[in-house]
Amino acid sequence: MSDMILDVQTLPETIFSKITTKKVKIHEENGSITLTPFSEEKLRFDHLVGIFSDGKMSVDKFLLQKQLD
Repeated sequence: MSDMILDVQTLPETIFSKITTKKVKIHEENGSITLTPFSEEKLRFDHLVGIFSDGKMSVDKFLLQKQLD
């Protein structure tokens, strides 16, 4: 069986209440069924700009620090 992506609200309430995402991936292998929370959020490029994600140090400040070191 191939993997399927389902809306969690199609699942029984006892299972639905345990999953925090809106969708779930269902995988069947050798008679065992695995439910995995599925998020459609893709990595955005603007999160990767700069060296440090917290924004405390710009690239220019980093390069200046490296020159001083």
